[in-house]
Amino acid sequence: MKNEVVVCFGPGPLFKGGIQNYNTSLALALDRRGDCEVHIVSWTQQYPAIIPREFVDKSSKRDLLKDSEVQVHYVTNYNNPFTWRETVQRIKSLRASKVIIQWSIALQGLPLYFIAKGLRRAGIEVIFDVHFVQQKEHSAIDKILTRWALGKADTILVHALKTYEELQSVFPNKKFFLTETGERKSNTVIKLFHPIYDLFQPQMGLDVDDLKRQWGLKKHVFLFFGFIRRYKGLDQAIQAFAKVRAQRDDVSLVIAGESFWNTLDQSKWSTRIKQTLFGWAKRILLNKKDDEREDQPLEWIEKLGLGKDCYVVNRFIGNEEVPPFFQVSDAVLLFYRTATPSGIESLSYNFSLPLLATKVGHFPETIQDGFNGYLANDGDIDDMARVMLAFLERPINRENVREKTKMMSWDRYADAIMQK
Repeated sequence: MKNEVVVCFGPGPLFKGGIQNYNTSLALALDRRGDCEVHIVSWTQQYPAIIPREFVDKSSKRDLLKDSEVQVHYVTNYNNPFTWRETVQRIKSLRASKVIIQWSIALQGLPLYFIAKGLRRAGIEVIFDVHFVQQKEHSAIDKILTRWALGKADTILVHALKTYEELQSVFPNKKFFLTETGERKSNTVIKLFHPIYDLFQPQMGLDVDDLKRQWGLKKHVFLFFGFIRRYKGLDQAIQAFAKVRAQRDDVSLVIAGESFWNTLDQSKWSTRIKQTLFGWAKRILLNKKDDEREDQPLEWIEKLGLGKDCYVVNRFIGNEEVPPFFQVSDAVLLFYRTATPSGIESLSYNFSLPLLATKVGHFPETIQDGFNGYLANDGDIDDMARVMLAFLERPINRENVREKTKMMSWDRYADAIMQK
């Protein structure tokens, strides 16, 4: 019997990216319990219209919600405040008892503040699922928007102690109750590791050796996967790989993902207008050093003469295409400059792949050096090359990876959310 109605607010399956995958996985985990009716209430537009980027997934064909009872409602338009009120009314009409709101960028703070405020007035528990507090790109108003929105939470979920510490710095006068079980008290913060993505499973019958021949890969394969953004350190990964390649001739680097700021047709006037307006906005709100639109990390491949050693797919990877990239690889590179609990990390664990990462953010919490991966010093290319060579010389047992992730299940996550 279904006793409650739960709403997962965030991008629905029509959108790209890790937050969409996360929100969908959470809805499916809640649906599997069988004791609650689950709805996804989604954005129709997640950001200001001037942002020059395509956010809709036009590549994936698989229905991620097939065989579930999850219902999806596309309602909320960032650019239309009337839909913010409509979102509150829609959720109230569903008779929801809990709403889990995905918080991944302070830019969404104003509509989420309005929505959370309306839901709390209606007596609905508002749970903010906080992927990070400190923005990877800082604007002058981030902290204000963060305080507004997260200040309306009944309960907050975090995925790392670092995120909890950042939360405390935003609300220095608030006394939080930190738990890992889901028990509720005043100002509860539930700390749970980012669950392992189970939307993607290994492709049965895949001939890995044949695919490696098709892609021109050598014996040992390192993988960089996902959106290409400055904070993810692809330039560092390529430079570290070049140092490894100088010592070994049996290694390859696979790079699969879309350049974050290069998804629209640059010849269209609409794109040019958006880029101009967005550029003005960034100059007002961001430090110049935080503007990454001109970054071209893939140019390092040609600069370092690695064309024959790298296999690059520089576009969005549809859901159906994801598994082979992980199945041909031996380890995933996460040489990030800054890090919050990473969807790519969780996706890698789903394929039992070891991780080579920098000592930033939460990585020291989830990666035990020499057990389920290796850790390099932040910003130190030589040390990144060192851990890559260490992995080749002392491979990580994949059973260690599986052992380390036993506490990262979606069902455990859903259980904590449904606690009273």
